[in-house]
Amino acid sequence: MTRPEIFRANALQVIERYRSSSDLGQRFAFNRESVECVERFIENERKRRQIPPDEVAKLAALFGAYLGEAVIHNYGGHWREHSGNWGVFFDDSNAVFPFTKVLKQFENGLEGGDSILSFFDIVELVILRQNK
Repeated sequence: MTRPEIFRANALQVIERYRSSSDLGQRFAFNRESVECVERFIENERKRRQIPPDEVAKLAALFGAYLGEAVIHNYGGHWREHSGNWGVFFDDSNAVFPFTKVLKQFENGLEGGDSILSFFDIVELVILRQNK
């Protein structure tokens, strides 16, 4: 399996795992309201307990793959590696890095200014409009 195929499989695992526990049920997919559910989950976990670093890394890998696939499903782009970091690239000069953003939300939380939902929203507002 290629890395992008692994990311897709991990993203589908997030949907499968969280669909039944979210308030969206079958609507939990690669859409904005589902990204919002994942953001709430991250915040609830951060507030509920001290998450060990190895678990944060695993969750960031899963949720980063999900967030990247949500971006791809809604706005286009493709997975590509740049300087050791995987991101969703729209062209050679426009990319977003979902794994980094998820990790930052785990580290800093919404109160620290890190929101995966804002990250998702900004793709359309900044990157795609810039290319029109």
